[in-house]
Amino acid sequence: MAVHAIAAADAIARLDQFDAVIDARSESEFAEDHLPGAINWPSLNDAERHEVGTTYKQVSPFEARKRGAALVAANIARHIEREIMDKPKGWKPLVYCWRGGQRSGSLSLVLGQIGFHVHIVEGGYKAFRGAVLAALPELSTRYSYRVVCGPTGSGKTRLLQALDAAGAQVLDTEALASHRSSVLGLIPGQPQPTQKRFDTLVWQRLRGFDPARPVFVESESKKVGNVAVPEALIAAMRASACLRLELSDDERVQLLLEDYAFFREQPEFFCERLSALTQLRGKAQVEAWQAQVRAGDTESVVRELLLKHYDPGYAGSTSRNFPAFGDAPVVAPRDRSHAAMAALAAQLAA
Repeated sequence: MAVHAIAAADAIARLDQFDAVIDARSESEFAEDHLPGAINWPSLNDAERHEVGTTYKQVSPFEARKRGAALVAANIARHIEREIMDKPKGWKPLVYCWRGGQRSGSLSLVLGQIGFHVHIVEGGYKAFRGAVLAALPELSTRYSYRVVCGPTGSGKTRLLQALDAAGAQVLDTEALASHRSSVLGLIPGQPQPTQKRFDTLVWQRLRGFDPARPVFVESESKKVGNVAVPEALIAAMRASACLRLELSDDERVQLLLEDYAFFREQPEFFCERLSALTQLRGKAQVEAWQAQVRAGDTESVVRELLLKHYDPGYAGSTSRNFPAFGDAPVVAPRDRSHAAMAALAAQLAA
């Protein structure tokens, strides 16, 4: 048998040395967050955990352990049949559960008895989460950021995507958060990650950057939808040099209609999102916008949202939050097209 305990920090540093990273927790625990590249082999699934927990409380711990052992054994057998019959003897998995206890221990024991060289994370996911939170402040301050500022619709996301394609280092927090940041930024059909998952995605992205090269980011607020950007990262971004991205109003309107196509395709969803502006803009104004959307005049609503809702406070809030914004050089693509953004990105990346 070859089962070795490994500290979470060491496991993180050696992730690429393992042939598989196996999460033995339930599917809902895995969905909440997991180690980079992990696959989910539940020792107990959600329904089984509930069953065992109920038996523990209503019958006895002994009866719960018997039932749990039977379920775990059956699940491990299924994982072996499905996943490892074709694995060579030199296959090296890293296994973890919530705290490095019975669920990962049971799976590791069987894999080790087969003859695989197994490592188990001491402290499990809980220790990994602690290591991520401990690392984020130092990681956040390790880099030199270039903050892309610009009013709504100026193409900040398109420019970040073009910079990424051009080989620049890009931290796109909106992409990681599955949200476009504003009150209207919810993307239909794309649920946001949990805060834990978002933290892990940011950490994973940051640790892959080269400190000798700048990292391009967008001028975000502290929250992107329902998730919060790590405090140290926000502080580092706000202390960084800025770029001022500019597009004409007409180009901005058309860009938003392209990038938020569901405004036209799902008018009722758009109307529902507009309701969130009632407190700020008043019931009469919001109902007027909703009537225009339902009548098919989405473009006029988008234009008014830009000029009446987003633009008035933009320069002031950006100047307050990003002190270097006042000295930011203007960067202006020839239009909103992806080709124009790619040309601008090539200049900035060079």
